[in-house]
Amino acid sequence: MTEPRTPTAVDTFAEDYSAKALELSPEEATYLGIGGHETEYGDYSPAGKQLKAELDAAALKDLETLTPADHTDEVTLHAMRERLGLAAALHATGREEVNNIATPAHGARQILDLMPQSTDQDFAHIAGRLANLPAALEGWWESLRAAKSAGKVSAARQVQAAAGQFATYAAEEGPLSQLVAAAESAGVSGGVAADVRRGVEGAAHAYLDLSRRLTERLLPSAPAHDAVGIDYYRLASQSFTGTVLDLEETYQWGLEELARLVAAQEEVASTIKPGATITEAKEVLDTDPARKLHGTEALQEWMQRLSDQAVADLKDVHFDIPSPMDQLECRIAPTTDGGVYYTGPSEDFSRPGRMWWSVPPEDTEFTTWAETTTVYHEGVPGHHLQIATAVLVKDKLNFWRRNGCFTSGYAEGWALYAEDLMAELGYLDDPGDMMGMLDMQRMRAARVIFDIGLHCGFRAPAEWGSQVWNPVNGRAFLREHLPISEAQLEFELTRYLGWPGQAPSYKVGQRVFQQIRAEQEQAARQAGQELDLKAFHTELLQLGTLGLDTLRWAMQS
Repeated sequence: MTEPRTPTAVDTFAEDYSAKALELSPEEATYLGIGGHETEYGDYSPAGKQLKAELDAAALKDLETLTPADHTDEVTLHAMRERLGLAAALHATGREEVNNIATPAHGARQILDLMPQSTDQDFAHIAGRLANLPAALEGWWESLRAAKSAGKVSAARQVQAAAGQFATYAAEEGPLSQLVAAAESAGVSGGVAADVRRGVEGAAHAYLDLSRRLTERLLPSAPAHDAVGIDYYRLASQSFTGTVLDLEETYQWGLEELARLVAAQEEVASTIKPGATITEAKEVLDTDPARKLHGTEALQEWMQRLSDQAVADLKDVHFDIPSPMDQLECRIAPTTDGGVYYTGPSEDFSRPGRMWWSVPPEDTEFTTWAETTTVYHEGVPGHHLQIATAVLVKDKLNFWRRNGCFTSGYAEGWALYAEDLMAELGYLDDPGDMMGMLDMQRMRAARVIFDIGLHCGFRAPAEWGSQVWNPVNGRAFLREHLPISEAQLEFELTRYLGWPGQAPSYKVGQRVFQQIRAEQEQAARQAGQELDLKAFHTELLQLGTLGLDTLRWAMQS
């Protein structure tokens, strides 16, 4: 570790901007473990969005008055110009997206999962936030109405999916009701327990009302067409990657990458069973009792065991993993939508980083060969190592660099790079585990093709009919390349259609990390040296989750 850095004028500016942004988004403060906003929600209405836009516009203007004191400042300014400039461009579109994964209404419920749930005070905070949740959802409805008036309604598929999800939040056995059970289990006082119960009832009613409004008042104006078009897609893609992609070139690269991964799987299949196809090899793996897990309790225990082993093995050998970032919790999520995700530690690490698995109720069996690489992706050396490092280096980076410039292309790109790295380090030598890693990489490559192809109106390859991509041929294509259940496939298809640009950011980011490493290795060879991978990875991780253009610029300058 290097010596602590003396804060500069640029750092002070970034810290001040972050403080103002957190005042507008108190949920983010809770996510980061910063006290003082435990019961609050941000303003999701057009007025709230306008306040954020004005903050960003003023900050973007003031950036031009700052002089960098060192390279760290130069990187901060480069990143802030890109992020704030993009935010202004997105605000100007007047869009308010509805989808099945990332709306204010999703976030308003999910933040409750990250709040402490032990003491009377903890549950008093939860009750207070629940009491404020209906007003927050009402504000979002105002934004949806404004977008509707401007003729910018999300596709019908997304409106229907979100309406269905919000109704399940309010169900008798839904995730909101679990807060009542948690309060009872914690043995809180009667008054606090009653407040939680009232808060859950009010929040449930608000979600049911939102679901009804989406169905009855927004859906009739929602277009059947899913694609957002190439112009908006460029902005959406940049929001997730921090770069303006050459979409045609990236689409073609996705096709080539998919073919490479399928060929690699065919080679692995022959080692599992001589002459076997990929499908036949997977059948061998699926019928191996030693590779099966039964039920979510077994899944959670296996996740934790594998994660703990990875931390122990990699710590101080391949990566800097000092305490307290060597702690990672693996949990089953309270939702049942499908998917796996990571939430970072609080600023003081009192709440550790957590890996969450959202399991559809029909999924009761799990195969370790298919999921090993996911644990490395979400945990160590993936998201946990990346995000916990950014939290830890507060003596080197300002708050905005550590927490405010999160970019999916960096975050997910690193996690995919980490999967590949674990294969390089020998942790996926088992043919089944290697097949699983290649499956996940293959899935991400297929998403590059489908996501860009559908939203930008590109034609599918000849083997898929040479037609413009659409949900029908796209679903068949994804079924061929995504190793997931039918319930998960339906969720993922809807996700890609309603969250344009996010899914390709994984592979796009991985590609940039691999390119940067190749450039550094070549430079080291030219100097007659060998690249120190541990130092290289430390440098990358201590930059914070930058946009990909800024990342490349920072590593080259």
